[in-house]
Amino acid sequence: MPTCRRKRVLLTQPSQSLLNTLQSDPHKEVYYLAQTGEIFESYESYAARMSFYRLKQFQCEVTGKSGLDYFQALESEQQEARTMHSRFPEPLKSAVLKSVQWQVIGRLDHLVDAVFDRFKDRYYPDERVFVDIQSDKYYARIVQVFPPRPTLAAPNRQASSSSSTISDEENTPIHKIAEDLKTPLADSITRDDPNKYYYKIQILEEDKSAKSGGGNKGKESSKTSKYSGSLMDVRCSDMRYVLLSLNRVCFWSPHVAVLFTLIALIQSRDRLSFSKSILRRFIRECVEREAAVASPWVVKTVIAMRYGVDTVMPEETRISVENLKKGESDKRKKAWEDKEGPPTKKQKKSAVGEEEKGEQERREREEQEREEKAQRAKEESERLAAEKKKKKPVRYPTEDLDIAIGDKEKKAGMKVQKPAPSRIGMPFGTDNETNEAFLMAWNFLVVYGGPLHLSTFTVDEFEQAIRHSQPDIPCALISEVHSTLIYNLRTVPFTRHSAIISLFNSLKDGDIDTFGISTSALIDASRDIGNNWERAPLRLAEGREGWEESLIGCLKDHANLENFPRLREIFIRLLYTSDIQDEAVTAAGSRQATPESRSTPQQFTKRATPKERYHLLSSRDKIAILSFMCNLAVSSKAIHLHMESCEEQLTELRKQKIEVNRAKKQHLEDIAALTGESKEGEKIGDKKTNLNGEDTPIRDSSDLSDAPGSDGETETGSAAPSGRQSARRAQAKERELARAKLASQKQALAETRRLDEEVNKCERRLEQIERDFRKLLGAVRVKPLGRDRFYNRIWWFDGMGSASLIGSGGSVQYGSGRIFVQGPSEHDVEILQRREEDMSARRLAEEGEDGMLGVGEWAVYDELETIDEFVAWLNPKGVRELALKTSIAKWWQHIAPGIRRRQADLAQASNVKGQEASSSRRSARQKHTGSDTSREPYMTWTNRRAVNAS
Repeated sequence: MPTCRRKRVLLTQPSQSLLNTLQSDPHKEVYYLAQTGEIFESYESYAARMSFYRLKQFQCEVTGKSGLDYFQALESEQQEARTMHSRFPEPLKSAVLKSVQWQVIGRLDHLVDAVFDRFKDRYYPDERVFVDIQSDKYYARIVQVFPPRPTLAAPNRQASSSSSTISDEENTPIHKIAEDLKTPLADSITRDDPNKYYYKIQILEEDKSAKSGGGNKGKESSKTSKYSGSLMDVRCSDMRYVLLSLNRVCFWSPHVAVLFTLIALIQSRDRLSFSKSILRRFIRECVEREAAVASPWVVKTVIAMRYGVDTVMPEETRISVENLKKGESDKRKKAWEDKEGPPTKKQKKSAVGEEEKGEQERREREEQEREEKAQRAKEESERLAAEKKKKKPVRYPTEDLDIAIGDKEKKAGMKVQKPAPSRIGMPFGTDNETNEAFLMAWNFLVVYGGPLHLSTFTVDEFEQAIRHSQPDIPCALISEVHSTLIYNLRTVPFTRHSAIISLFNSLKDGDIDTFGISTSALIDASRDIGNNWERAPLRLAEGREGWEESLIGCLKDHANLENFPRLREIFIRLLYTSDIQDEAVTAAGSRQATPESRSTPQQFTKRATPKERYHLLSSRDKIAILSFMCNLAVSSKAIHLHMESCEEQLTELRKQKIEVNRAKKQHLEDIAALTGESKEGEKIGDKKTNLNGEDTPIRDSSDLSDAPGSDGETETGSAAPSGRQSARRAQAKERELARAKLASQKQALAETRRLDEEVNKCERRLEQIERDFRKLLGAVRVKPLGRDRFYNRIWWFDGMGSASLIGSGGSVQYGSGRIFVQGPSEHDVEILQRREEDMSARRLAEEGEDGMLGVGEWAVYDELETIDEFVAWLNPKGVRELALKTSIAKWWQHIAPGIRRRQADLAQASNVKGQEASSSRRSARQKHTGSDTSREPYMTWTNRRAVNAS
């Protein structure tokens, strides 16, 4: 059985409710895991169990291999079991299993030792053994086993022996006394001595024989062929693994029969087939035992039936096992009484009363005493835990909600109340469902811009493109996004006309009218639109002409009322129009009326084309379409290949990060060594200066050459020049040392500067690796920056996938330019509600009424001052907020410039609109129709990654 964290993985049993359902509804659909045979009632439990099995945290119990998933570990164990069963001698299996059945031995090791000692010198028919004949080793097979004979001369029995005697020997059971482990080993040898057994062996062929220890290859081959197929009788001696016999061995040929007398020694079984290790594995695979004390080892039922092992415990064995259990129980009871002291008079009197009142009353009293004792133990443990909790100091970081803000933190500048994030600052206000779908769609399109062949764009540009509603000015961003998704969904399997089929099936409940259009009319209207969407060219040079009809065809083949519930309403809005709405649009004139600012018409009367109607869809409908298409595109082949490529690149980046950190550490150690040597040299120089008192002036060599004295002077007069020469040499030596020291210091300084530059390069490389890691990780899984104390998730979407944080020339780039806050999930809310304190009051005090986000609610921080206040509110003593604060600090050098850049872009756009408005007021004769939409950033966006440019 595979193990996980040193514990065996137990299979999931069907719940009692599912078993009850089997009786009432035997045709109920369930989820079946074929590899393990487990049955699950819901897909969520099935998927969770399968995900658990796919984790690389399992270990093969036999080989000890780790880092495997469950199925790999199970296959490894099964392979080892097959190998073990193929190696272990087949004739020995039945005897070993019969000997271990019903044995009460505590440890498996002791059981293995007992079995090994019994069978190490006992052999069974058809076993393979090594034999030694005249100092040559051969591989032989035991043909027949004879029980002990009356005399040693039995091998040389006369030919007059009757056939009935031989038949009796063949039918006599062998090694029966040894198979009973209850019989002591010495007694079993005395009653059934293995050394008195006779064995008839047959020398096997050459390719099965063992290689001899001496002689050349030719001699071995000739000797093996000489004895191949020969039969001989041997008898076990007192030596270990040795069977000795003087035999008459007959070698027959077509012309002559020759008799030889040989000494045959059976050395041993093959160690690969019989040893303590393989015996232990065999027994462990075949037996099991209950957890109760003094429980016997029992052979598994299936294996017992295969090898003829009795599965019914004999009455004598059962009685002995019960006696053993009772004895062990009495020992433990006696030990407990010795520990607790002798029974009191009251206990003795109650014992007498128990005998009189009966067994039932005794059990009730024991149960009551046990409950009282458990209650006292619980109260004592609670008391000790409370005392321990009082004495034990709190170690930080700890659970965030266990931390109370004190006066010390308030004096240090920690905010008591969190700054409220803006709900109206979200792209679509308080419509949380639309906001979440919008952010998901934008993140998908930007992260997978590479495989989708789509250039990056900001959240603001995407929002303005969604709100674009002018039919006469096409938006390239909208057409490119839909076209690239349509191209991608051509590779995803679909069902032709699945939407039409779904609408047709809904007619069984009646022909429903929606906005004045019946389901049958809608089916007729959409039947012939976009049928060839997977072959439409959608060329870039033609402005992706026809993408609206292709969108209808794509939805017809991929969507249905189950996976896209708003299919009916959206199809009606794309295929029908209303006179009332057209008049409203005409009356709007030059004003850029958005779909949100107009009331949705309730009745549609006339047919229209998707190209005419798409720009009039509400933002909610447009985002619903894009969100549905993005969810389908995740399963495409291009996205899967991209994710696998990102996984490989992440592995490579991890290796590079380790190498760069190692190089940086080595450079820092070298700098420390150079700095230490420089300081040590300066200390030595200072010591020399202090010993000399003051620096000795260095004379010029010309002054020394003019000193008096010559070769003709007397011995007394020549003493002065020799002293000056020694001083001159000492000064020259000092100058040389000073020059060497100065050169060494310059060299050390240059080396230190070089190493500092290498350290800076390593740090820049690590920063680049972190940015690349974020880009690649965003393509595999999107993670928030962290969570605060109330489980609100903090999101920053910039720098993921195909988006970059730094542009060409080091310019700042941003995608969202803000930090989003998502409310806690339902599971997180349950955790908050399980706490003893009133979390609503605490959230109101620490978050404020405006800052409390519910499940699924979104808000945003888009100003640096507010984000600074939020970071100051985070308490680093909590586990979650410490991790969140660390993550924000790690990426702050990119978060802050992105927010500033977005605010600057918004201010610049606002100034441009103001100038246009003022110029229009100055021109009285010119009729101005509002700001020039074509100059908006979202309208000037171009797709530089497009591949279908023809």
